[in-house]
Amino acid sequence: MSTGITIRRVRTEDWQRLRDIRLDALLDPVAPVAFLETHEQAAAQPDEFWQDRTTKAATAPDVAQFVAEAEDGRWLGSMTGLVERPGAGGALGGDVVEVDQVHVVGVYVRPEARGTGLAQELIRTVQDWAWSLTEPRMQRVRLFVHEDNPRAQALYRKAGFEPTGVTVPMPGDDTRREIELEVPRG
Repeated sequence: MSTGITIRRVRTEDWQRLRDIRLDALLDPVAPVAFLETHEQAAAQPDEFWQDRTTKAATAPDVAQFVAEAEDGRWLGSMTGLVERPGAGGALGGDVVEVDQVHVVGVYVRPEARGTGLAQELIRTVQDWAWSLTEPRMQRVRLFVHEDNPRAQALYRKAGFEPTGVTVPMPGDDTRREIELEVPRG
């Protein structure tokens, strides 16, 4: 990874920057298979939505969003971890959570930072956060990746994620599948 990059949890006052990187992510060519909302949907959200979302990602015990910030202040990537508890429906729906786990969502690295190891560092940061939680203790970190997104699949496998055999329909499109990958607690 390039030097001069800091990975940190978002802060409440970062809401405008969080909104901006999310909107940029939703313009990426792979956005239709990587995210569950469109640029138009996200852009239509009021400031209060982004402020609330950022406050939760910065302070809530069951969600944490991390950003990769360059020395010049540019945000080069972002990733979020969501705590999921047994018996609850998963973040995508279509599955039932069986163990305490963290679900990785909102994965985005700007094109100019791809291939630098930055995504791996963001993944490690979310995993470190997941393993640091003690009440309850997380048993695994998981994510879903679209069946037609081989680049993301390769990234996650390189980071140690393995397929579980679980697939779910992509929300809003029963003809396409999301593949579950996990890293069990070691």
